[in-house]
Amino acid sequence: MINQEIGSAIAAALAAMSSWEIIAVILALAYLLLAMREKISCWYAAFASTAIYTFLFWDVNLLMESALQIFYLVMAVYGWWQWRHHRDKQRDLHIHRWPLRTHLLVFGAVGALTLIFGYVLDTTTSAALPYLDSFTTWGAVITTVMVARKVLENWIYWFVIDGVSIYLYLDRELYLTALLFLIYVVLVVIGFFQWLAIYQREQQSRESQAAIA
Repeated sequence: MINQEIGSAIAAALAAMSSWEIIAVILALAYLLLAMREKISCWYAAFASTAIYTFLFWDVNLLMESALQIFYLVMAVYGWWQWRHHRDKQRDLHIHRWPLRTHLLVFGAVGALTLIFGYVLDTTTSAALPYLDSFTTWGAVITTVMVARKVLENWIYWFVIDGVSIYLYLDRELYLTALLFLIYVVLVVIGFFQWLAIYQREQQSRESQAAIA
């Protein structure tokens, strides 16, 4: 009986997946893997995946998530320009860290925006899980800016946001997307340590150059 129930659940999950969701997931995964290696092509994958998710999220009443995708489209262009501009002009965009005060301000801002937009969505729309939707949206907004600016702690932010998003997508029966974010949770840990190693190496290099000068 249990095996039949598990089989039925898997069959239902597969049936609920659209070909567009599959394509979006593949592109989103490609974005993260390329970003981990600081490859500028990550922004092409991000743009294409985001365009698809804009319609997928709207279709399942995740209104804030859908609106977030519009922001992602803009940020994909901005991130590409940032990385390309600094590369072409020989002006390095180094991985760096934010001070604790900046993080505390971000936490406060995301918390306030979550409450405000969650309340508005809850009282004026048919949005699903409005507060959770608002939290992941505003958290993702600031974290995407952090990626574009190569702030090291972006990976820690993504760990929290992606973890919360898994429940959000399971509730909306976006099972493949939920699986993608489960993979994200693992990959962001790897990404953090990869960027940390680069950050430490660059710091040592700059300190050595300063000592020589």
